[in-house]
Amino acid sequence: MRVGVLTGGGDCPGLNAVIRAVVLKGIDAHGWEFVGFRNGWQGPLTGESRPLGRDDVEGILTRGGTILGSSRTNPYKDGGGSERIKEVLAEQGVDALVAIGGEDTLGVAKRLTDDGVNVVGVPKTIDNDLGATDYTFGFDTAVHIATEAIDRLHTTAESHHRALVVEVMGRHAGWIALHSGLAGGASVILVPERPFSVEQVVQWVERRFEREYAPIIVVAEGALPEGGAELLQSGEKDAFGHVRLGGVGTWLAEEIAQRTGKESRAVVLGHTQRGGTPTAYDRVLATRFGLHAVDAVADGDFGVMVGLRGTDIVRVKLSEATAELKTVPPERYAEAEVFFG
Repeated sequence: MRVGVLTGGGDCPGLNAVIRAVVLKGIDAHGWEFVGFRNGWQGPLTGESRPLGRDDVEGILTRGGTILGSSRTNPYKDGGGSERIKEVLAEQGVDALVAIGGEDTLGVAKRLTDDGVNVVGVPKTIDNDLGATDYTFGFDTAVHIATEAIDRLHTTAESHHRALVVEVMGRHAGWIALHSGLAGGASVILVPERPFSVEQVVQWVERRFEREYAPIIVVAEGALPEGGAELLQSGEKDAFGHVRLGGVGTWLAEEIAQRTGKESRAVVLGHTQRGGTPTAYDRVLATRFGLHAVDAVADGDFGVMVGLRGTDIVRVKLSEATAELKTVPPERYAEAEVFFG
């Protein structure tokens, strides 16, 4: 059997760990050949690929990013859909695909499965917003990076008696903001799932200053002020219809400064959250996902995604995994609110 591997969407710590696990187990346990398609779904459309053998994946476990490259290519919009992909797979003798990605990448995988392509999905996103799995790899690393940044910002905020607003990624799910804010001892955490009152934020900030502590406010890039709209870096949409979010941190810092008279600054962590070496947890989770993805291919169980339930790796239908975003429930946010101000 010849198996194709691709990584789509945003880069993420742990991608290389999945590739390594898939290739090593596929070779050792089954004697398969592997081909890596370059730059997400662009590879199966253009035929751009590279062989993946033992030597190609040695030493990549600790590396961030992906040796295959990535993109936000949508084959159903940008290049011929399933028919073109079937042609390329046939030309290269590929019998099955392991697609590693988030909502968009696995949404394409689901459509390809419906069109007769043999695909197994692996869940990847720092946002942790993919359904049917408790955690996605990359999330732990992103939270670790954001938490370390918050730890460092506490000392400079205290030294200058200023409020610091830390903007983190997450689009429409507040998992990174919630976990890093709790771990970093933030004074306020703002998530997309619950529109926030600027007046309430200001009250929490002033309460913090009254106790002679400098407030740290963690805000997800997709958080909404009550009655307001998302702040966009650009109105331009990608191939999956997404706009670039960003700017709420700077806007909120200015609002806090105007309303309190205290100096406020914004820190946008941006792509630092998705770069660099993965944590030990993400390396292990990504490796386990890769091993179980090979088992699914060997069983001929296509149209599924491997996911984490408790401590077990399970298989779920791609249709279930991509049905809806996994967002922060109200009770989880209520837990964090105890510590505000």
